[in-house]
Amino acid sequence: MTDTNARWLAVSQFLGREALFLDDKDWDSWLELYHEDAEYWVPAWDDHERPTNDPQHEVSLIYYPNRGGLEDRVFRIRTRRSSASTPPPRTVHLFTLLAVEEKDGLVHVRTSWNTTSFLEETVSTLSGHAHYDLEPTGDTFVIKRKKTIVTTDIFREVADVYSL
Repeated sequence: MTDTNARWLAVSQFLGREALFLDDKDWDSWLELYHEDAEYWVPAWDDHERPTNDPQHEVSLIYYPNRGGLEDRVFRIRTRRSSASTPPPRTVHLFTLLAVEEKDGLVHVRTSWNTTSFLEETVSTLSGHAHYDLEPTGDTFVIKRKKTIVTTDIFREVADVYSL
């Protein structure tokens, strides 16, 4: 197996764990995938062709500048202080790995994804693509940045970290 194939497989397994942890609502394991300074960003669309570019000055669907924001979100989900997440939906996360490139000590990844959610006799589907900056740590990675573009931007349900 070449180094490129080995890296592709390692990235695929890592992102598969993220999907598994979200589906299983294994919040502690999911949070451990993120670096303490990880940026988590879901831009909005400013028109039909371009997502917003700057989370500091334009609208975002979700924006956390570091893992602390994700930890706070998980706290609200766990303690049912998030009425939008009570009860939580059952989810199935699917992704396709499209590109893996190493540059400047990080592994830059692009995926296409689809999440199906089941809640109160309603089935909802969201899809899009995601860009990850992964930092190698030992034989795995941590997420330094995740930018998720939701292409199905007509929401019939709450969009939250577990539905993307």
